[in-house]
Amino acid sequence: MAMMAGVTMSAQPGEKKFDGRQPGKEHRDPFTPEQRTELRVKHLTLALDLSDKQQKDVQKLFEGQQKQREQFMALHKANKDAGKKPTPDERFAMQTKMLDVQIANKRELKKILTPEQFTKFEQLKDERRDKMQEWHKRGGHFKRDGKHGDRRR
Repeated sequence: MAMMAGVTMSAQPGEKKFDGRQPGKEHRDPFTPEQRTELRVKHLTLALDLSDKQQKDVQKLFEGQQKQREQFMALHKANKDAGKKPTPDERFAMQTKMLDVQIANKRELKKILTPEQFTKFEQLKDERRDKMQEWHKRGGHFKRDGKHGDRRR
């Protein structure tokens, strides 16, 4: 019995070291920014029943957001690689700029969508935010409810 218990215990997988990548994503090719934008527009089209004109306008808006995001990330990476930490004034300026961009994007989206569609869009955004907050509270692990496998296997 003692030998069988020893063999059983040694057959269990050990703890894996975190290598900075999200588990379970190795087999997928990352999408290009254009592909992600297109998928995002298609998801919104299904959820909000967007017209063709709305789809084109939302596509342009999301492409602009993607370019701004890439610029910000490139600047952040360059500063990080240089070992430069922003001063409190620089951080305030960056956050102010990001919030101004978010306000402008929200206003533009409000012009594109009908009031009902915009309300539903806000609800979807709130649900997604709540889901992510819950995910982070659990330490980034999926529930063991049968819908998602536990990633810590």
